[in-house]
Amino acid sequence: MAAGLAPEIQLAQRLAANEQVDRARALRKLRKFISAKTQRTAGGFSHDELLKIWKGLFYCMWMQDKPLRQEDLGNTISQLIHDFQNAEAQHLFLQTFWQTMNREWNGIDRLRLDKFYMLIRMVLNQSFELVKRNGWEESQIDLLLEMLMKEILHPDSHAPNGVKFHFIDLFLEELAKVGAEELTADQNLKFIDPLCRIAAKSKDSTLVEVIVQGIFETIIDQAPFAIEDLMRELKANEKANKQTSRKRSRKQDRGTKGMTSSQEDDPELEEEEEEDDDDGKKEQRAPRRKSTGDIGPVLQFNFEAVADRLFELSSRQNIPSFNRNCLYKVVRKFQNLAKGIFPRIDFLNDVSTDEDDDMFSRKRKRKRRMRAKVGKEGDGKEKSRARNRGEESGMKVERKKKVKNRKKNN
Repeated sequence: MAAGLAPEIQLAQRLAANEQVDRARALRKLRKFISAKTQRTAGGFSHDELLKIWKGLFYCMWMQDKPLRQEDLGNTISQLIHDFQNAEAQHLFLQTFWQTMNREWNGIDRLRLDKFYMLIRMVLNQSFELVKRNGWEESQIDLLLEMLMKEILHPDSHAPNGVKFHFIDLFLEELAKVGAEELTADQNLKFIDPLCRIAAKSKDSTLVEVIVQGIFETIIDQAPFAIEDLMRELKANEKANKQTSRKRSRKQDRGTKGMTSSQEDDPELEEEEEEDDDDGKKEQRAPRRKSTGDIGPVLQFNFEAVADRLFELSSRQNIPSFNRNCLYKVVRKFQNLAKGIFPRIDFLNDVSTDEDDDMFSRKRKRKRRMRAKVGKEGDGKEKSRARNRGEESGMKVERKKKVKNRKKNN
């Protein structure tokens, strides 16, 4: 390797090495290099330097085989965002990641596609984690959403459909994993607001349908689970308040110092307090669903606010009629949810079981046999009729011949 090359190029070349040991060593050096360079007051990375680093990381993932190692590598690469020591460099690192994926996506073969889907999921997850570590500041949320929309869903981004659609499918799921327990309904509406605007204005009908299905219909489908989680949290808070009020009333009943000293000597009262503390902690946690059909954490939304926002955007002038019709249907569903009316699940009645399919297939076979039988009988009757006609006509001819012969003889 030439000594005159920039350190970013050297690291990128080593990250794309054939040997897994060399790639792992280069990745460790890259973490130290990022941390050291961004700690300086005048230090940092340029846009081109980070593009070179991401090209090396892209081919580092490209060269990695075996699913478990791919998962570990994807986790390590996505965690690099936290090694940057300033927000500007972190933002630029995420921006160059999406630019790299857009540039290289069409060259990925089907055998390597899954690991890059996984890498996108992990980087998006850590992007939300970064905002979470900054306390969900509004400025940080705006900065992240602006970058994501610009690099992925904006018409000028030239992002492949595979990147766009995968991003939309992951958006709510990864946001819920990171912030379901902390984000409020207003903050969640802020996160999906750019997607609402794109769904209203985009001239790409396929993209509009994907946003409607991947974002709005997902929220509607998860509404019962979101309400269930909310009720569980309210009950947990109510029980926790009862526990604290019970403790206060006990302390007030004891009153004097002498009573408190006797309480210290009484192990039963101490055990009671410890049990109360444990119960309070357990209730405050408000455990999530642990059923076999668990869909994971769910975001809370104000359905009426979502409906109003979508109606406001779709009722503006110069909105394509296709977009308006799609959004109006979704608005009605959100308005019904705000009134407590959940969508009916009729499709389950249309799905037939294997027994039904067998029964229908037997009926069809029986009908076919009956038709074939009727057809054969019909053919037989036609033949017999034709035969009878032929016999009758033959008999008539013979009669005519006999009559002629008699006349001649006479």
